Amino acid sequence: MQQLLQQAQKMQQELARAQEELARTEVEGQAGGGLVKATVNGSGELRGLVIDPKAVDPEDTETLADLVVAAVQAANENAQQLQQQKLGPLTEGLGGGVPGLPF
Repeated sequence: MQQLLQQAQKMQQELARAQEELARTEVEGQAGGGLVKATVNGSGELRGLVIDPKAVDPEDTETLADLVVAAVQAANENAQQLQQQKLGPLTEGLGGGVPGLPF
């Protein structure tokens, strides 16, 4: 029983370390062939947004908004993949999931 408790504590520590690493790791998503780039951390928090001046048309802000949304979505998808890579092996031992994470 003691060994099982130690294993659980070790897994919890590894999971906490992986979550901290995810919060520090940044991934990017882009849209419009790179006209709009969004950067999120591994937890999916938006950290930066770069818009190429060529994407800015005062008469067509709708397209720019669509590009921003698409870039942020792409960045979040990359963050989710990173989460699965980092946390997947750890969460398998915990029954497959961690509350608050999208898998």
